[in-house]
Amino acid sequence: MWRTARKVAIAIGGGAVLGFGLALVVLPGPALLVIPVGLAILATEFRWAQRSLGWVREKGRRLARRRG
Repeated sequence: MWRTARKVAIAIGGGAVLGFGLALVVLPGPALLVIPVGLAILATEFRWAQRSLGWVREKGRRLARRRG
């Protein structure tokens, strides 16, 4: 029961942060910082979020190498 409640709480909290980050793509704000935070929260419970976070990290590394 606690496991399910924890998973639901993480899904709601992480989903809210991720949704806010996605909204910041078109609104003024630090979307590129908020989206990975939302994925990191979700990645504590969901495999798809772990894979997505890995993809975002790799893209960030490539971008940093290109700029630096």
